[in-house]
Amino acid sequence: MKRIQKLPDHLVNQIAAGEVVERPASALKEILENSLDAGADRISVDLAQGGIKLIRVTDNGGGIATADLALALDRHATSKIGSLDDLENVATLGFRGEGLASVASVSRLTLTSRPHDAEHAHQIVAIDGTLHPVEPAAHAPGTSVEIVDLYFNTPARRKFLKSENTEYAHCEATFERIALAHPQVEFILRHNGKVVWRLPQQSLAERVGALLGKDFVEASLPVDTGAAGLTLTGFVASPTYSKASRDAQYFYVNGRFVRDKIAQHALRQAYRDVLHHDRHPAYALFFTLDPANVDVNVHPTKIEVRFRESQGIHQFLFHSIHKALASTTAGASPAVTLDDGQPAGNDIAGAANVGRNEDTLAAFGTAAARAGDSPQRMPFQQPRYEQQAMPLHVAREAIGGYQRQFAGLREEERGLTPAVTDTPAGSTTISSPTAGSPIAGSTLAAPLSAAKLAALPDASDGIPPLGFALAQLHGVYILSQCEDGLIVVDMHAAHERIVYERLKNALEEDTIPMQPLLLPVSFAADRFEVATAHEHGAEMQRLGIDLAPLSPTQIAVRGVPVWLQDGNPVELARAVLKDVREIGLSQVLTERRNELLATMACHGAVRANRQLTLTEMNALLRDMEATERSGQCNHGRPTWSRLSMRDLDNLFMRGR
Repeated sequence: MKRIQKLPDHLVNQIAAGEVVERPASALKEILENSLDAGADRISVDLAQGGIKLIRVTDNGGGIATADLALALDRHATSKIGSLDDLENVATLGFRGEGLASVASVSRLTLTSRPHDAEHAHQIVAIDGTLHPVEPAAHAPGTSVEIVDLYFNTPARRKFLKSENTEYAHCEATFERIALAHPQVEFILRHNGKVVWRLPQQSLAERVGALLGKDFVEASLPVDTGAAGLTLTGFVASPTYSKASRDAQYFYVNGRFVRDKIAQHALRQAYRDVLHHDRHPAYALFFTLDPANVDVNVHPTKIEVRFRESQGIHQFLFHSIHKALASTTAGASPAVTLDDGQPAGNDIAGAANVGRNEDTLAAFGTAAARAGDSPQRMPFQQPRYEQQAMPLHVAREAIGGYQRQFAGLREEERGLTPAVTDTPAGSTTISSPTAGSPIAGSTLAAPLSAAKLAALPDASDGIPPLGFALAQLHGVYILSQCEDGLIVVDMHAAHERIVYERLKNALEEDTIPMQPLLLPVSFAADRFEVATAHEHGAEMQRLGIDLAPLSPTQIAVRGVPVWLQDGNPVELARAVLKDVREIGLSQVLTERRNELLATMACHGAVRANRQLTLTEMNALLRDMEATERSGQCNHGRPTWSRLSMRDLDNLFMRGR
């Protein structure tokens, strides 16, 4: 039997390198983090053959003293922590002291450095883990780390590396992730002598635009929230900019790129009812908190973290993103632009740390609730848009009836102020002049919050963002002429979102307004449905549904939510009874509330092949402009699409 023996330090370093230095990109990450921790504001990276042959990182940071050069390549030697308390409050990107030692054990490494107060630079060379004497060298203030022939002394490990192009792709991805979080630092990346990236010191929006594309920034919403020592800044893309993969997801904790399950779940939940199930959101978010509340020492590559108050963090992230997405009303212009070179949110300086937070989970929960608070509802006056006559004679004849009909409506609008009334739930509503139409009765008389009021487009030019309706196509789509082209609206998907948001707002105020049916509708039910109606009938009235068991096999529907009065009451009742029976009413009203309300909205939304008048179509367009998240239906599908005049001209090759 073999005796237990202590492994040589060189072998220990090579074993550690297997965990810390998986590939050239891992070595590049360790060195870049050291440069940032040293306070560098200018960093250049040179790669050869995808980083397999050469990785050279040069910075203008604080430098390393001559006496410490050999120690810098020793295992577990670091200037960043000195005790367990320091480890529990890590405020730097690196802290273990393993990176350089691990890389030096599997490569030919040259470390050259000159502190700013030193007259000369010095360098040390390590080949296969063996250190050569420290020698004078020529170098500007700062540090250079040169890694040649990675894994030259471990052939078995080297053959597991991929092709040059693949390894370079990983290196470039690592470079981009680190550069994205530090816009105050100038970065240069060269591969095989060719400059690939040259990023000057710039604002956060400019850095995001440079790395992720201007289209990402223009399709994004700014995020800038904070509470109880937690801050979240950055950009989240609107649901229409979703991706087929998770490649465009960048989440940072105190300047460190991580993939955290808590954060990913919170962000996915925030996008839940505006994103199609097979699409993924895109975002670049920077989360900062007290280092004492996050453990970064849980993974060899530091790609994962563990939050001490994970539930409070989840709620804060969810409410912050959910609130930002609420501003995605149909027809709204992009929230962020790069024209003036200024980001919509505050700049962040990489690994910024907030003061130590002694709040408990209750404080986190309170902060999260504040982040998601909705503004106080207030009376709202509908913008008085006026549809102009179409210049085409044929079109004028085709909708002549509508011109007469809508002209009368405009006369009413000029002399009529919308009447403010109170719903049964106590919220303020507006009775529109068009409320007499079938669809308007379920869409136009509804609560409007201050957030919606602020999000409404400017009506000064008389042309709303979604334009004016022209016609209905195959009973499914609404065609509308806007200021710069043509808009196509999926009327069922759009109406479904409008009804869904109103049901959510009403339920948050405790009760959904009910519309009693003049003639109750009865239907055949099984014993489970009857039992559910008996047991939960009174509580289900909070959902705006009044059910009365008539016999062991019959249930009568006596009332439905006011916005669903044009739907099928039997289908609605069956869907609600099914969810309540299978899940339980308490869970339906808490965990599964949105799923149930989405089902109810789907049953109450206008169906395909239903003929709408132009008045009804315009009423639907105006409601879309005033409804949160109306760019997508409850299932994440888009509700509208625009064809600009340029798009139309391209279709017919005009101007070519």
